[in-house]
Amino acid sequence: MFGILLSALQSVLAFVLRSVVVKFVVFFGIYFVVREFVPVLTSYGFFSGSSKASALSNALASIPSSVWYFLDLMNFSMGVSMVLSAYVTRFIIRRIPVIG
Repeated sequence: MFGILLSALQSVLAFVLRSVVVKFVVFFGIYFVVREFVPVLTSYGFFSGSSKASALSNALASIPSSVWYFLDLMNFSMGVSMVLSAYVTRFIIRRIPVIG
């Protein structure tokens, strides 16, 4: 009886140490790297794009008010921000060698 309990405890402990702890360390490392590299990239100006922002604002300013009415009805601004953030997240995840 004691051997069965010891074997069960050993298998549970092996599962925890092999899968749970190792995955936690790997994903925490990935989280830490992404969290620390994004401010470094923004400080070097990789995401600045001020000329692109002015071109986008000029393009959005040329949309007539009748079109803006329907875009506001469909909550277009929230949809665009969600899609863009999903694309950026997909781009970042695919650049991580362990996952992508």
